Amino acid sequence: MSQSSNNKYNLEERTAKIGENIIKFCQSVHNDQILSPLISQLVRSGTSIGANYMEANGASSKKDFANKIFICKKECQETKHWLRMISVCRPEEMSRIDLLSQEVKELTLIFQKITTTLRGNH
Repeated sequence: MSQSSNNKYNLEERTAKIGENIIKFCQSVHNDQILSPLISQLVRSGTSIGANYMEANGASSKKDFANKIFICKKECQETKHWLRMISVCRPEEMSRIDLLSQEVKELTLIFQKITTTLRGNH
């Protein structure tokens, strides 16, 4: 399996990468008074996905793990919201926003599946 194929299934790498890509995107977007708080929120939620995933990996119990994974899913959903709001302010950035949104959507589905599976194992 190639390195890029391995990364597709490596959630630690994917959650770190989406945070990095969001930071790079936010640094490159022309900022103004309206966009500034949206960018700030996007950076918070987008980088929190990976931070919470790292916390989940170090969880002290199955319940703690499930809670952190659920938070990852919520942060993904929030990130999707901020990307949508930024697309209103910067429609010229839609192609880049769509790429970020697609990865966030995939991560949301992965975290939802993990959450559902954990609930089913109770």
